[in-house]
Amino acid sequence: MSEKMIGLARTQPGFLGVEMAREEVGITVSYWTDLESIKNWKQNVDHQEAQRLGREKWYSSYKLRIAKVERDYGFEY
Repeated sequence: MSEKMIGLARTQPGFLGVEMAREEVGITVSYWTDLESIKNWKQNVDHQEAQRLGREKWYSSYKLRIAKVERDYGFEY
């Protein structure tokens, strides 16, 4: 389902990218151009179905955070 949602998100206006990590805790961070794009993604019918399944089948709890990235920099080898 995760791959399906990422593929769907890539087709949505305002989508910028996604990062994921799966270790002790799973985390997925998606990046959007603005709050309107985030709102539209939240209202996507297929995304809502995935959220419902997540609550019912895969996750005992979850958090959603909406934050603005002010800077992004790093060092790569």
